[in-house]
Parts: sequence; structure tokens; C-alpha cells
Amino acid sequence: MIDELAAGAPGWTTHTDAVVIGSGIAGLVAAMRAARHGRVLLVTKALLDAGSTRWAQGGIAAALAPEDSPEEHLADTLTAGVGLCDVEAVRTLVTEGPDAVRRLIETGAHFDLAADGTVSLTREGGHHRRRIAHAGGDATGAEISRALLAALKQTEGVEVIEHALVLDLLMEGGRVAGVTLHVMGEGQRDGVGAVRARSVVLATGGLGQVFSATTNPVVSTGDGVALALRAGAEVADLEFVQFHPTVMWLGPGATGQQPLISEAVRGEGAHLVDASGERFMVGRHELAELAPRDVVAKGIMNRMRETGEQHMLLDGRHLGARFWETRFPTILASCREHGIDPVTQPIPVVPAAHYASGGIRTDRYGRTSIPGLYACGETACTGVHGANRLASNSLLEGLVFAERIGEALAEEQALPVIDGGAPARPRERGLIDPSVRGEIQRVMSAHCGVLRSAEGLAEARRLLEELGGRTSDDPCVEAWETTNLHTVATAIVAAAERREETRGSHWREDFPERDDARWLGRLSGRLGAGTFRLEFAPEVPEPEAPGSRVPGPGVPEESRRTTAA
Repeated sequence: MIDELAAGAPGWTTHTDAVVIGSGIAGLVAAMRAARHGRVLLVTKALLDAGSTRWAQGGIAAALAPEDSPEEHLADTLTAGVGLCDVEAVRTLVTEGPDAVRRLIETGAHFDLAADGTVSLTREGGHHRRRIAHAGGDATGAEISRALLAALKQTEGVEVIEHALVLDLLMEGGRVAGVTLHVMGEGQRDGVGAVRARSVVLATGGLGQVFSATTNPVVSTGDGVALALRAGAEVADLEFVQFHPTVMWLGPGATGQQPLISEAVRGEGAHLVDASGERFMVGRHELAELAPRDVVAKGIMNRMRETGEQHMLLDGRHLGARFWETRFPTILASCREHGIDPVTQPIPVVPAAHYASGGIRTDRYGRTSIPGLYACGETACTGVHGANRLASNSLLEGLVFAERIGEALAEEQALPVIDGGAPARPRERGLIDPSVRGEIQRVMSAHCGVLRSAEGLAEARRLLEELGGRTSDDPCVEAWETTNLHTVATAIVAAAERREETRGSHWREDFPERDDARWLGRLSGRLGAGTFRLEFAPEVPEPEAPGSRVPGPGVPEESRRTTAA
């Protein structure tokens, strides 16, 4: 792997207290909170509202109903995480979540209301209660993004740079000293600059573009995980890439961002059926279509194998035209745009890459293994999601842990902004040729998608090694993104190859069972001298959480097993 991206020397330098990279819910909240303690530079790769947050349909999960409780939300989250959640991180999420959502409402977010004026709540897969707050029917992310961007305009001390790709971290004395970045569209192809700062917050979103078909926008190229790896930061749980079970099937060769059919559609009563009309999830799980996402995705894939069909069907015809028009107007319009009317037709659906449960490993204040470097949102691995994210916990995680980072950054203000600093690991510079981007995606979809095996993963590793040899001498956005995708893909394959069991969103056909005796623990890794090295940390049981049979996260140092991948 490459330790530093080849780029021109910085042509300009600026100073600030904190750099926040990313403008989804995590980045915006972190920036506004950090501005209470100093100057903030908010950097985003495209426009401020171009990230994954605005695409979120279903909603944000929190125990807001009188009959609900954080303990029940915790139990559902631990169940979905299949034994690998950090219990204390989940407890932080579910206990601080309700007030964080209320503060979001105070900020200006307008959620749909019930007849009595309280926030209307729906149910999604894996939840035993109706605890999903939504806005505009199925436009929750767009409304949250709107509200936060409006609040950002009223926040003093935050400077924004759009159309900027962050390249690498600057380091000095073992801690972060800023970043290098390239500003696009400024009249110069290699408009590289340097930002000196006390702290850096990575909120760069997901990595779905590693795969051919995904729900993620085109900007989700795993940039945060890649640059953290190049800097030597620890990552964890990368093998657990969640495939959303109900993505509209656009044909056998469809690639790029695919239309998502929110889990809330099933939460409101739509059924999964095969071509004969049979509800195949009934009997496979007590919650049928509302089982956790990994269970439903596997159920769909298994039924496709059994019947030879290319997709399954989501049948919501019985919901009626008015319900579709008021509750799911965005999904209704998207379906009709693609020639499907869900009022009169079942929607063809297949799983597609959706969410990275793993990422840059952090503590409960967003601190990474590198002093001064923080991470939150999908690029982070707080331990909340374990092996499989519970539906609608992603927006909540971004909100809760971004608030915590904002407060933690107050401690950084006593430190000086360092004028020196060099790229994190200036050993091997290079770039992958942009022409191999599609090949990386095809390799990952074919061999490291929903179904995985030792043979397929070994082939993926071999092919990625070959593609890594196709280099480019032209520093440009396309080459930088392709290099990031290759770095992240290589790490995902290494983790998936190492975990010889089926757990959550990681499905090994050659090891079809969950194996707590050997694999109840987490895989974390670092990039060193061009080699990605993995450690396996077995879990040590703690007292059971309410409603849960999941042990906690304690890991004695001497129990770690290390593997070079």
C-alpha cells in the first residue's frame, strides 16, 4: 500500500484551531460544537449538502416514546451487533441519544408529528419498539442537513472550503499538526495547500464506492479511512460492510449509486415475496421482514439461489395510494422515475453495499490512536455497531459522538498550532491509475460482497495486488480517489479473509456458522511499511446488559493475536 499520496508542494498555507473534514451530520455538528472553543475550518469534498446524510430516508432512532427506554434500545442494538458491540459505547449512544435529538429539534429540524403533537415514530428492522423519528415522510436526512446548514450560517468562527479533497495528515512529534488538501476548480489542477491546526476531525462518510453497486453517493470513496491508515492510525471491524437488503433492482449490469427502498417501508407493513408471491422471510426469523438487516439480506440471497431469480419483490400495494404519497413521497417518485409504480406493482429489490460498520477506531470521545486526530460518523468505528448496524442508528451515532468530540476539543486549545510538520509517513509515494477504479469495484463485488469464501477472497487479494501495480504519474482527484479505494479495498479483503466465520454482515460460505469459541472478538489493524497488519482481540465477558447475552469489550493485551495481511 502507498504511505503518502503523490502531490505537488503546498502552494498556500493557513492556520486554524481545528480542521473538520466532512459536512454530513457528524461533520456539521462537530464543527459547530468545536467553534465554541476556537476557530474551525470545515472542509468538504463537494458541496456542503452532497454527502450521505441527505440521502438518509428512514430516520433517526432514539427512545423518545414514553413506553420505550434506553435499555430496550441498547438490547436491540446489541442483538443486531451479534456479540461484537462495545457495550459502553452503545450505552452512551442510547442514553445521550434522546436529548441529542431534542437539541437537534431545537436547532431547527422539523420531524413529522403525530396527531397529539408529539414526534411521530415508526419501526424498522431489529427494533422491538416504534422509535424511528422521520421527516418529510422519507426525507429525514435532507431535513436534518437543511436544519444544520441553516444553523451553520449563524455560527461564528467556522470557515468553509468546498470542493476540497484532503490528501494526507501532517505530523509533528507523534501528533497531528494539520492536513494537506487540494482545492478543486480554483484555476489550477494541483491546487494543493496546507492547513496547520491543533486537531483534525475526520467525518468523511462511507466507503460504498469500493463496490460496483451501492446506495452511497459518488463522493463516498473511503477517503478518511485511507488517509488515517497512511498516517498509522488503528482501524477496526472493516470486514463488516452492511448490504442494505432492499435496493431497487435496475438490471443485472447496474452500477454506481442505486435507489434505496427504506427499511421503514417494511416497518409500515410492506412484505418481501418471491415471484410466486410467497413471503419467504416468515419462519426464517421471529421478526420476519423486520429482522436485522444481515438476516434479511441473507434471506433474500438464499431465496434467489433457491428459485434462480435475479431479485425478490417488496410488495406494498396494500398500503394504498394515499399512504405512499404522504409517508413515502421520495421513494414513490424514485420508483415511478424508474418505471415502477409501488401502488400497483411490487418493487424488484436486491441487496447492495450500504454502510461500513467498521472504520477508524475511536474511544467514546472520538479520539483515535493518533494524538490530536478524531473521527466520527461512518468513517469512525466507535464499537456501537459491532458486526451489523441496527437500522437508523447511524444518524444518531454521528450526532451523539460529534457532540462529544466538540467538547473534547476544548482540551486541545492549550496546545500551540505547529508551523512545522511533515506528511505522516513520507516513505512510499505514488498513485493508482484512475482507469482501474471500475476494476477494483468489480473485484470487490464479485469476491467480497454479500457472499464470501476463502477462494474468492484469495482471488480478490491477488487481483488487487495486480491492480496496485498499475500506477499513475499524474496527481489528480481521480487518481487520489482511486488510490484511496484501493487502500480501503485491500484492508477490507484482509479482514474478511482473516475472519473464518459467519457473523452479522460478514457471510463466509465456507464457514457458515457463528463461532464464538474462536471469533468472539474484534479485528483491528494498522498500515506499517506498506503492509497492513491485523490483530485479533478476543473478548472477555462482562456482566450482561439488560435484555442481552452479549459480553463486553475488555481485551487483555497479552491475548491479542497478530497476523500480517
